[in-house]
Amino acid sequence: MKYRHLISPETQVYQLPEPFALESGEVLMGVEVAYRCWGTLNEQGDNAVHICHALTGSADADEWWGPLFGEGRTFDGDRDFIVCSNVLGSCYGTTGPISINPATGKPYGRAFPAITVRDMVRLQWRLLQGLGVRKLKFVIGGSLGGMQVLEWGKLYPDYVDRIVSIAAAGRHSPWCIAMSEAQRQAIFADPNWCNGHYEEDTPPTTGLAAARMMAMISYRATVSFEQRFGREVQEDGEFAIASYLRYQGQKLVKRFDANTYVALTEAMDRHDVSGGEGDYRAALGAIAQPTLVVAIDSDLLYPPRDQQELAQWMPNAELEWLSSPHGHDAFLINMVALNELVMAFLYP
Repeated sequence: MKYRHLISPETQVYQLPEPFALESGEVLMGVEVAYRCWGTLNEQGDNAVHICHALTGSADADEWWGPLFGEGRTFDGDRDFIVCSNVLGSCYGTTGPISINPATGKPYGRAFPAITVRDMVRLQWRLLQGLGVRKLKFVIGGSLGGMQVLEWGKLYPDYVDRIVSIAAAGRHSPWCIAMSEAQRQAIFADPNWCNGHYEEDTPPTTGLAAARMMAMISYRATVSFEQRFGREVQEDGEFAIASYLRYQGQKLVKRFDANTYVALTEAMDRHDVSGGEGDYRAALGAIAQPTLVVAIDSDLLYPPRDQQELAQWMPNAELEWLSSPHGHDAFLINMVALNELVMAFLYP
């Protein structure tokens, strides 16, 4: 697989033994799920924890959430059996646009079926069943991961004891959809896009880099950029913030696929815990597990009102604040403080 070299050697792949039906009605054959485990599953199969990653994340949670791992922390391998799986539609080992379509013998590309956050969670449940997990102590995730957490709470109330949703909403707002669409249009405008069908050696890197630059702006906050960059000008005459954004764009194109980016952002835009058919407030009211909702006070992408809404309408939810100048990405920056919030909820 193209991005295999970016995946930890400890990453394993689970082959789904049966076809996987999507919410759209389409069926995927030969689905694979990349996952990592830490700790040991007990004989009862009930000491498991599941981590849900964000948009461009992978199953290697100890690399991007390291300060939450260790003795006496949220993810303690001596206490729990911890699982993190790469989401459906991603490019780090789980079936997605870069996977080979069994019907054609070629990568799916843009022809990969439309997926939803609920599809991602249903596939995670299949994986955990295959691993022998009979009960989850809690499910946790931020951003897209937080959306998955809410679906876990709704779909499997008797399987999950507690949930922790961080910097997420129960449905994508018009603001988020607009941001996603602008990023996708940057990809579509790339000369190498060709309607999603491109050669491996000529991917739409310019478009994907521009999309990532837009995303990075929404992931941070005004104060964060002012504190770190201000109006600093480099020796080459360019603003430091401009150089930083270009660096982030180029960094992503080396590790991520444009079709994958499109597929996952579209899935996020479809996200709505009510399924888009029922009453949103009632859908949240049906998520009854003890829930920790974490809001970031400087989040521009999923502003605090989104989390306040979750905490208000979910019957057993409590709201905690992660105070940071860094915006949405604070859950990947202020990790020591985040660990303290989660531990206080799980082990008061």
